[in-house]
This record gives sequence, structure tokens and C-alpha cells, in this order.
Amino acid sequence: MTGTDLIGFIGVSLILTAYFLNLNDRLSHTDFVYILMNLIGAILACLASWIMQYYPFVLLEGTWTLVSFMALIGCLRKAKRGKRTNS
Repeated sequence: MTGTDLIGFIGVSLILTAYFLNLNDRLSHTDFVYILMNLIGAILACLASWIMQYYPFVLLEGTWTLVSFMALIGCLRKAKRGKRTNS
């Protein structure tokens, strides 16, 4: 297994683990941990795809990264609003 394979394997494993935990009601799709696992996983999978020059998956994982990043921003904003109302 090359370094690129390892990066991609870790990234895809994070995405699939988050998905499995969501399907089994261990994590909600709105949980910070779920979103972070998807974001980090997508970044790693995108990086591995870029290194391999497999551009269809760069597009897929790059899009997944952007969507996860936007979800993370929404999650952080929601948490910040919650802190403001509880203070």
C-alpha cells in the first residue's frame, strides 16, 4: 500500500464510518462529529484522488468537502446562537 492509498483509505473509512453510525442512530447528520468526519474524510479522499490524477473523484470529493464545510459552518453558527440565548 502506498502513501496515497493510505491517505485515500483513511478518508473513505472516515466517510463510511460516519455513514454507518448515522444509519444505526449513533450519530445524527447534524452532529458536529458526523460533519467533521465527513469533512476530514472528504479532504483526504480528494487529496488522494488529486495525487493519483483521477479527476472524476477530485470533483466528487471536492464537492463533498465543500458541502461538509458549509454544514460545519452552519453547525458552528447554530451552536454560537445557542450559547448567546443561554447566556
